[in-house]
Amino acid sequence: MGCFMTLLVVAVAALLVPGPVMSIRPPLGAVKGVPGLHSNDRDLLSKCNRHWFHARLDHYSAAKPDGGHTTFKQRYFVCDTVGWKKGGPIFFYVGNEADVTLYLNATGLMWESAAEFGALLMFAEHRYYGESKPFAEKDIRDHMQYLTAEQALADYADLITFLKHDRNSTDSAVIGFGGSYGGMLASWFRMKSPNVLDGAIASSAPIWSFYDLDPPYNDKSFAQVVTRDASEAGGSAPACADNLRKGWASLFALGKHSGGQKTIASAMNLCHGVPLKNDSHVTALAQWLQEAWDYMAMGNFPYESLYILNGLGVLPAYPVRVACEALAEEGLQGRALLAGLAQAASVFYNYSGQLDCLDYRKGVNNATSEDGEFWSYQSCTGQAMPFSRDGVDDAFWEQPNDAKQNSKDCRQQWNVTPQIHWPAIHWLGRDISSASNMVFANGLLDPWSGGGVLEDVNESIKAIIIPEGAHHLDLFFSHPKDPESVKVARDQQRSEMHKWVAQKAQRVAAKAAKSALRAVTTA
Repeated sequence: MGCFMTLLVVAVAALLVPGPVMSIRPPLGAVKGVPGLHSNDRDLLSKCNRHWFHARLDHYSAAKPDGGHTTFKQRYFVCDTVGWKKGGPIFFYVGNEADVTLYLNATGLMWESAAEFGALLMFAEHRYYGESKPFAEKDIRDHMQYLTAEQALADYADLITFLKHDRNSTDSAVIGFGGSYGGMLASWFRMKSPNVLDGAIASSAPIWSFYDLDPPYNDKSFAQVVTRDASEAGGSAPACADNLRKGWASLFALGKHSGGQKTIASAMNLCHGVPLKNDSHVTALAQWLQEAWDYMAMGNFPYESLYILNGLGVLPAYPVRVACEALAEEGLQGRALLAGLAQAASVFYNYSGQLDCLDYRKGVNNATSEDGEFWSYQSCTGQAMPFSRDGVDDAFWEQPNDAKQNSKDCRQQWNVTPQIHWPAIHWLGRDISSASNMVFANGLLDPWSGGGVLEDVNESIKAIIIPEGAHHLDLFFSHPKDPESVKVARDQQRSEMHKWVAQKAQRVAAKAAKSALRAVTTA
């Protein structure tokens, strides 16, 4: 959950990140009283046991890793559900770029499906995130080279193999679940290790948002979907997208002189002392405001939700529509337009209602976003993606993708160069037809859908479209306000899961029959 463009202004500005990365760590245990994210009547962690696995630091080299140690402690949770028996199915959450307890509490599809399948639940934490740190806090930024998707998938393959042996269940079917980057990992896991993972539910997984694809990824699609969410077609006020587009032009024009800068500060209720004296300051303010729209579009769920705020606050139902109420009047201009921009962004940044003023130097939560920082490293290495905006087909301003500048920024921040050509080679590009047993679900309100798999690839790689869905809505707990399309999606996912479990049982039975035949013929 996912979700890739580093939306944080403090990170590499031109790279985007899926899923919530504001990343104050989510609280342990369920947050009660807000439907749609957590189970409302129980603490899910009380149903689980925390474990630590000694994961290999470097799966791909025999050389002794930096720091002198060869393993690190990886956190995972095993949740025994009623009905699981030795050899029964295992549901495995493929952890992504945050504390794994966020996903344990959020992935209702796993919890609600467990009894039907008699499944054991397992939630694994991604290396470098949450409490699965290979190095001490003071040293970890000097040893980031082991933070890759490839290393993480090797961790998961080892962990599943260990668990199956530990539970005397080597013939269990294992189904992977993931949303956003976790969905990408789940699909790649199935492609690369079909002997370990029998099927994958990959929700809002933009595996086709990289360089060098054929046909190319539309790097404007993220902003175009955000814009659609802010338009009448997305259920928002008809004038919203046009006012939003005009607002940037007004902001940049006024930001060129001191009088205009004072007008901006006053109209937008910026906090005293917030710098607004040059083009860089104005651009930083604009990017900060823009970031709110990106996250609200990802969290454009039909009910109140804590997910995009990592469990630390609540966004309203359809937050983009709520934000658009501040830009609903046709022909807004001047101070009223600037005030509307600020009020719209406040739906995200002032979710608590406790802020007296706005400060573009601060994220949505008042703490350093380590998860966002570490994701920026991944965006600067194996997860580099192109993104652009043009202010014509979207409601923002011209922001061309600049791979050279991105590379320069990455060298400055991390002393690395983005591997822009590697993903299309290593993760099979658009030709994944040789793979099998995957379901890709995408909501059309989700900006990441533009890089997702939107059509069936073959008979066992299915695409599910959820017209009213935002970022991996299908993975959450059932809710009274769920649109019919997400209910249908979950039914389709379970149908495919039953097929995968049956296929595994058939292979196990065939293997046993062959072994019995060999025993007879050699007797």
